[in-house]
Amino acid sequence: MSIEYPKLAAMNCHHRFYTLESFFASARNNGYDSVELWTGPQHFFMDYAQNDPVDCLRELEDRYGVKVIGICPEQTNPKPNNMAAAFPETQRRAFSYFSRAVDIACELGANQVVVTSGWAFLNEDADAAYERSVAMLRRLASYAGERDMNLAIEALQPSESVLANSAADLRRLLDDVAEPALKICLDTGAMARAGDTIEGYFDLFGSDVVHAHFVDVQMDEMDTHVAWGDGTRDMVADLRAFMEGGYRGILSVETVSGCYHADPAAADRRSMDAYRRALESL
Repeated sequence: MSIEYPKLAAMNCHHRFYTLESFFASARNNGYDSVELWTGPQHFFMDYAQNDPVDCLRELEDRYGVKVIGICPEQTNPKPNNMAAAFPETQRRAFSYFSRAVDIACELGANQVVVTSGWAFLNEDADAAYERSVAMLRRLASYAGERDMNLAIEALQPSESVLANSAADLRRLLDDVAEPALKICLDTGAMARAGDTIEGYFDLFGSDVVHAHFVDVQMDEMDTHVAWGDGTRDMVADLRAFMEGGYRGILSVETVSGCYHADPAAADRRSMDAYRRALESL
């Protein structure tokens, strides 16, 4: 009986100085058969009122034999699309933005839309911002659930938000939102920063872990989203932990460090090479 291992997907975050088509070509050439689309406007423009044609993504899927398995909308400060927005007009725009991402994911037959708690201003009441986040996530998860689409929420690092930084914070948020379409994205970078573990995530969430941002981490410098082999994590151990947790999703390699901007394909190739070596050890 053959063992089914979690597969890797490429992400386009560090391809921002190259065209979207070159990203799809790079993914195919480096052995990825799926990608998660970060909605950087230089690749795929989307705001609360409009978006680039989804047909252009379908054409790239067909041309390169690479499937878009998820949408990762821009949503951390200084982006305007804040899940914890404070004012009626910014809340209206935020809901329109994220619901648009859900619609695009549905059109593409993707698996999930990645979301976060959003963020609070440091000189405002964090509890009030948290309650706004819960209300918006509940409304958005209801919208997604009606369309049979999952939202996958990931923790943010303390420099990004004070609202949900750890697995325990996400557990509280899921319980407070109480919508079945809200699931978990396990980001190994944010996880390491919070001192959490893959095993701990599965203990807390079980099968609600439906997606992952699977990255190496350079702990000495706390650079949390580097290509595999450029950090200190043990990929074999991490893959084994996902498998023992019963994970059935895809592992997206969310490489974001600016050091990869000049040659993003090389970073993706190193991560894929590390993955293939790891499979030989499992």
